[in-house]
Amino acid sequence: MAITKVRINRFYQASEIKVGNRISLCKNVSNHISRVLRLKDEQEIELFNGDGFNYCASITISGKTVTASILSQTPAENESPLKIHLGQAISRGERMDFTLQKSVELGVVSITPLITERVQFRYDTKRLQKKLHHWQKIIESACEQSGRALVPTLNSPLSLRCWLESETLPGLVFVPGATSKIADFSCQGAMRLVVGPEGGLSESEVELILNSHPFTATQLGPRILRTETAALTGISILQAQFGDL
Repeated sequence: MAITKVRINRFYQASEIKVGNRISLCKNVSNHISRVLRLKDEQEIELFNGDGFNYCASITISGKTVTASILSQTPAENESPLKIHLGQAISRGERMDFTLQKSVELGVVSITPLITERVQFRYDTKRLQKKLHHWQKIIESACEQSGRALVPTLNSPLSLRCWLESETLPGLVFVPGATSKIADFSCQGAMRLVVGPEGGLSESEVELILNSHPFTATQLGPRILRTETAALTGISILQAQFGDL
C-alpha cells in the first residue's frame, strides 16, 4: 500500500533565514498560522525567502506572535532550465491576477506589466504602488503553493517600446494568423514572451516588435484566445518544448 506524504505548510518570509536561528514571522504569516490554520507549538513548517532554499522550522506560538526555530536548509531544485521573461499587457481585475498566479506556477522568472495602445491604465503613484503590492503578494502566494523557492521578479509597468528596448533577448509574440508555430522557434535557455491585451496588439505594435527587435511571430492554433489563456497556453507549450514539463 502506497504511503501518501503529508503536505507541509509553506510560507514566504521576507527576511534573512539561517539554520540554528530563531526568527519572528511576519504579521500576516503569524495570523495565518495561529488563527486560520490553528497550528500548534512544535509543529513543523517550511519557510523560503527567495534565495533558492527551503527551510524546515519548528514554530512556537505566543498570542499573536509566532516564532520559528530554523532546523535545516535544502535547495529547492525545481526551477526550469527555460528562463522566461513575460511581458504581459495589463488586463482588468482578476484576469491579470490569474495570469500572474498561473505563470508563476508554470515557471516564469520575470514579469513586466505592459502598457499598450489598448490598455486602460490610469494610476497615480499611490494607486500604482498599491497595485504592485497586490501583484507581488499574488506572486509570493503562487510560490508558496507551487514549491518554488526563487520568487520571480515583478517589474514596474513599462510601455511596450521601453520594454522591448530594455534587453536584447530573443522572444515570441502571439499573432493570430501567423504562419509559424512555437515548434518552429529556437531557444537557447532564456527568452521573452509578449502577450497582448484583451483587445489585442495593434498592427503598428506588432510591426514595432517584429521590425525592431529579435522577435518571432507565432500562432496558437486556429482559435482566438483570451489574453490570460494565450499567456498560459504559450508558457505551457514552451516549458514542454524547452523546459521541464
